[in-house]
Amino acid sequence: MNAKTERVAIHLDNRSYDILVGTSLLDQPSSFDELAQGGDAVIVTNPTVAGLYKLRLLASLRGHFNETLVIEIADGEAYKNLDSLNQVFDALLTYRCNRKSVVFALGGGVVGDVAGFAAACYMRGVAFVQVPTTLLAQVDSSVGGKTAINHPLGKNMIGAFYQPLRVIADLDTLDTLPDRELSAGLAEVIKYGPIADDTFFSWIETNFDALWSRDKKALAYAVKRSCEIKAWVVGQDERESGLRAILNFGHTFGHAIEAGMGYGTWLHGEAVGCGMVMAADLSRRLGLIDAGYVERLTRLIERAKLPICGPALGVDRYLDLMRIDKKSEGGEIRFVVIDAPGRASVRSAHDDLVRDVITAHTA
Repeated sequence: MNAKTERVAIHLDNRSYDILVGTSLLDQPSSFDELAQGGDAVIVTNPTVAGLYKLRLLASLRGHFNETLVIEIADGEAYKNLDSLNQVFDALLTYRCNRKSVVFALGGGVVGDVAGFAAACYMRGVAFVQVPTTLLAQVDSSVGGKTAINHPLGKNMIGAFYQPLRVIADLDTLDTLPDRELSAGLAEVIKYGPIADDTFFSWIETNFDALWSRDKKALAYAVKRSCEIKAWVVGQDERESGLRAILNFGHTFGHAIEAGMGYGTWLHGEAVGCGMVMAADLSRRLGLIDAGYVERLTRLIERAKLPICGPALGVDRYLDLMRIDKKSEGGEIRFVVIDAPGRASVRSAHDDLVRDVITAHTA
């Protein structure tokens, strides 16, 4: 079943923009109306996505822009680095792109982060548009203006807040998504329930089979509701000085897993899924939620075919990696915890308590 096109607005004064959610959006030139700046279009993608969707995007952009350049960077979290960023810069400079150029990020979170960061830096900022092709990117990384590359010592530590002109989430692109990538995206969908909307959490539990079978109506609601929650949070705290940090539920543990294992060994969503189990247990140990809620969340994460047990990096290694997290203050690790179903906050926890959580949930 096709899903009608929905719009979710991000309200950020003169940086406000719409998220379009629907089917066949890549094939509708109207999806790209009012984006041209009088210059060229630059599509940043990877070889896998280019083979599937590059020609369709090119056809829709034709008539909107003078010329269109395609840049393909390597696929995978291991390539969200300075080399890929420089590859984009090299192409922009070689083809003499100017301030009227518009960068289109066609792909998942890696493409979106690298392209967005390049757009933020090139000539001190050129316009860009997110065209996410993974569930994770559609519900999370393409929305809100976070752009970054990884460093061997920490994930997403080098980047900028830079908002796109528009986000175009074509649900049809999820038809070609490998099951493992679908699972990774579901982790970011699931997280919105415990932190902001317990009714949505129950909806995910009830409609999980439809989501897993890629039913367009179910996916449309999940993507739209996820974007609505993120839009509400980002609209109040664009630069993560307070409320926005709750969107990192599960990420403090998850980022440590990604860095400790080597970027790309675990998918981001896999690490976040496991991190949510650990963060929920920490919330329980802090006396904020009961064991029954932790069990509900754990079972849902398990249904999404996500890991619920972390790798045995060693407790001290976890702690060292988590101290590099952006939420840390003065070496004190701060965690997003569930205060009550549908409500979260950022708190510190004693190392001994964190050690117990890590020990309980690693093998």
